Amino acid sequence: MALRLPRPHRFDVCVAVTGLLCGVLVWALGLYSNPGRALPGAWVLAPLAVMSVLELMRRTRPQLALSIGTVMLIADQFTRGNIVTVTMYTDLMYAAALYGSPSAARRLPVTTGLVTVTVTIGFVAWWRVPEALLIGFVTGVVSFAPAATGALVRSHRDAAETARLRAEQTALLAEMDRSQAVVAERSRMARELHDMVAGHLSAIAIHSTAALSLDDPVTSRDALGVIRENSVEGLAEMRRLIGILRDSSGDLEPAAAPTLDGLGSLVDGARANGLDVALNTAYGPLPTPVELAAYRIVQESLTNALKHACPGRVTVALAQLDGSLTVAVTSPYGDRDGPRAPGSGAGLVGMRERTELLGGTFEAGPEGPLWTVRATLPVTEVTEVTEVTEVTEGDSA
Repeated sequence: MALRLPRPHRFDVCVAVTGLLCGVLVWALGLYSNPGRALPGAWVLAPLAVMSVLELMRRTRPQLALSIGTVMLIADQFTRGNIVTVTMYTDLMYAAALYGSPSAARRLPVTTGLVTVTVTIGFVAWWRVPEALLIGFVTGVVSFAPAATGALVRSHRDAAETARLRAEQTALLAEMDRSQAVVAERSRMARELHDMVAGHLSAIAIHSTAALSLDDPVTSRDALGVIRENSVEGLAEMRRLIGILRDSSGDLEPAAAPTLDGLGSLVDGARANGLDVALNTAYGPLPTPVELAAYRIVQESLTNALKHACPGRVTVALAQLDGSLTVAVTSPYGDRDGPRAPGSGAGLVGMRERTELLGGTFEAGPEGPLWTVRATLPVTEVTEVTEVTEVTEGDSA
């Protein structure tokens, strides 16, 4: 199987051809760097031709090209010498530091520096004349200077590549953060929309079903009143949310988040829709996120009770103890004879998400004859319980 060499770079081809033509021109003009050496005339073209071929490998096989080039440089010293051959050797040294392996890029400046120092000291000690320093200077220009320059350029190139990769990584992380923020915001809006509107729509569905199924003018009139009230309130909530979403300038003031002070009105609304609700609370001042989560959990639990619970009392209990607020809503569980509104399961998902965002625990399911929703919300600042109330309506079971 034949060894297939990689195709040389276009720039390397230009360097090789230009070097060969310049070297031949220098030879034709009779310009030699070592005019007194033994091998005459045309022998100087042999190292020049090999060095030109090696220039084709300066990028693809830099270390091999440098090794053979070093031999050709030594061979050139036995001829009358061609300055172009020496110049091309410096380019091979530069390319070996720039395109070679990382270890070669680190090793070449050190090696050539030691060679330069050794040659300088050796010729000074041998000739014992100041002119011997010129030999060391030429050696440094031919070997150490291009190697150090190549290593320096490589270092800057690697630093630029590292900065580019870091910038790409930063941009990728920023895009991931943006996508996660969009998903989180969409989830939050979905929870808010569901919690605020689902209750009104459920009441409309149940009372409209009752009005259609019962041929009683009084019952139909009462049902239509409830339907109108819930439709107006639901439409107002929907318009407010749409206005906030469409306002790109941020001129609209954000609506105040509901707090547990509004539980009374929430329970009154559930009673107006036909639920028998008992409210028991025992808690003190709470952080705003905890109040919002507790309010929404109670709101969604009452909506689910309106849609699915059997006739009977629904109990809402909030208690603060040991640095956490426990929200428990129980409703009669079993087969329901009256109209039932369809459910999608999004309410339970939303309540679980709200609880997990605060680091709490959530569970919902049947416990004997009751369906229980229980959420435990950690409170960052434990406060003394300042309010204990019990609100009930009627004594019916």
